[in-house]
Amino acid sequence: MWCCRLSHLHGRLQNLLSRGVTCSAFQQPNFKSLFPLAIRWHHTASKSLNCAWQQHEDHFELQYANTVMCFDYVWLRDHCRSASCYNSKTHQRSLDTASVDLCIKPKTIRLDETTLFFTWPDGHVTKYDLDWLGKKSYEGQKQKVIQPRILWNAEIYQQAQVPSVDFQSFLETNDGLKNFLQNFLLYGIAFVENVPPTQEHTEKLAERISLIRETIYGRMWYFTSDFSRGDTAYTKLALDRHTDTAYFQEPCGIQVFHCLKHEGTGGRTLLVDGFYAADQVLQKAPEEFELLTKVPLRHEYIENVGECHNHMIGVGPVLNTYPWNKELYLIRYNNYDRAVINTVPYDVVHRWYTAHRTLTVELRRPENEFWVKLKPGRVLFIDNWRVLHGRESFTGYRQLCGCYLTRDDVLNTARLLGLQA
Repeated sequence: MWCCRLSHLHGRLQNLLSRGVTCSAFQQPNFKSLFPLAIRWHHTASKSLNCAWQQHEDHFELQYANTVMCFDYVWLRDHCRSASCYNSKTHQRSLDTASVDLCIKPKTIRLDETTLFFTWPDGHVTKYDLDWLGKKSYEGQKQKVIQPRILWNAEIYQQAQVPSVDFQSFLETNDGLKNFLQNFLLYGIAFVENVPPTQEHTEKLAERISLIRETIYGRMWYFTSDFSRGDTAYTKLALDRHTDTAYFQEPCGIQVFHCLKHEGTGGRTLLVDGFYAADQVLQKAPEEFELLTKVPLRHEYIENVGECHNHMIGVGPVLNTYPWNKELYLIRYNNYDRAVINTVPYDVVHRWYTAHRTLTVELRRPENEFWVKLKPGRVLFIDNWRVLHGRESFTGYRQLCGCYLTRDDVLNTARLLGLQA
């Protein structure tokens, strides 16, 4: 359609020029009639508002708050917030999107103070606040961080002196819970102190912020080094840094650890900010960072121990980013559970190994390792989509309990307390 229109206009222009029409002729009023698609900017009367807009053939262009935004006309009709199109009580769309003409264009557009009014061919009027459009536009989202974070290595985290939250304050006050969640969202780890060293109290603690996610390991897990499950975690061996449940299609979001008893030596917990390490890769080797976001990998868990028989498979890249702003939101890193790599050709495989090695070097830098000794009464929450954990080998008898939390519910609790999550 555009090719036909442009060809037609080009022909008419050539005809005028061949007849010796001078440039001054293009200033005449009737010249605009030759170009029905001619576009002009519309400005606000108030210069302080700094707003201008253009109506194009296939989209609406808005300049506002130092940002140039483009909106598809179907999008503008689909997101109408009028009473007939949107239920403000349930915050749900009432409009049947499939009923909107895909070639729809507004009949008129006008700006009144800070509100844009679009009148559609059927007479329906849609109005948008300029600030709302700025926040909801693609261009606005590209500039926005979904989850504010503080990336850290061991020195940064220790110098921050992030406070723990007391058990009673966590359970009984919104301020205590909010402070805990703020720290957790910023750093990906947080501690609660003075928790009675029982599984029941640990469960009560977890339920304060989320539903407990039941998995193949049960709802609350309680384990020692008795190898009762087909996993290295159920031994006394050291565990290298990793994220859990990479073999789930959606890895568990939050992990809770509580050491109830340890009669022996060793067993310190290792914590590494995976996003900090990934950011180092992005700065030093951006093409390798990009490759780690593109190559899908299988992770696999096969278990045949006692009455436990499981075969889990999860697929996804090591690094997961939002496509519109490139913000990292999930890292899958588990060398124990990574399955055969057969999702890309051999030449890509070798480049992937190079990129994976670069990330591994960053994850293993001693300055990025934060070691902490878990003890009875101190509960650790870990963002399993961000922070890798491991442990050193240990001796003696050691009891741990914990669980996985539903990520959506933790973020929901945070938002209800006024936090950005």
